[in-house]
Amino acid sequence: MFTKLKAYLDSVKARDPAPRSRWEVLFYPGVLALGFHRVAHWLFEAKLFLLARFVNNLSRFLTAIDIHPGATIGKNFFIDHGFTVIGETAEIGDNVTIYQCVTLGGTNPTNGRGGKRHPTIEDNVIIGSGAQVIGPITVGERARIGANAVVMEEVPAGATMVAVKARSTLVPAEEWIREFIPYGTPLAMECEDEEGNRVDCIEKLQSELAEMKAEIAALKASGAHGAEPVQGNFDLGKKSGSV
Repeated sequence: MFTKLKAYLDSVKARDPAPRSRWEVLFYPGVLALGFHRVAHWLFEAKLFLLARFVNNLSRFLTAIDIHPGATIGKNFFIDHGFTVIGETAEIGDNVTIYQCVTLGGTNPTNGRGGKRHPTIEDNVIIGSGAQVIGPITVGERARIGANAVVMEEVPAGATMVAVKARSTLVPAEEWIREFIPYGTPLAMECEDEEGNRVDCIEKLQSELAEMKAEIAALKASGAHGAEPVQGNFDLGKKSGSV
């Protein structure tokens, strides 16, 4: 048991450069909340629902993290800072990282029956601070949810979701293969123009696309008048050369 605990604390320390020792990690709110949840989940599966809820409420009081006893959580789960809510039917895989103020929320069933209504988070997912992941959707393996994103649809494996409502954005391959990206958001979200000024990548791409369209239109227009303008320039070059 101590070997597993040390391995877990080391996995947290690898994702957070702040702690100086395992003892410091041991008293993190997210680590304490997970420990309480393991007990509450065991009681929940034993159908001791009142005791499970008592442990859950104690954990929420001490850590400001609310994990329903029914939630299923895999190995090396880490909540950084806290103020997170995880619903009853949420399923979380291995090596998942969640930052502060995240909600894994559920939809309200129209038939009045519970059922699966919270997200499934697959392995190695990172969810940035303030993100809201709502409904019985699946967030694919190694996906990244950016800060304050609102996700209500299926997330493909390896995608990075940003904005409200969240949309998928392509990221460079070197970012995708990285084992860990803090807050689930790549830092290289800006580009430089020809003068070295920082500009938004989307705006830069749209500007370049507009320039390419204008050049293509100009080429089409010159082609519609035949090859005479080009031949004329060539003849002029020959005459100037003969002089």
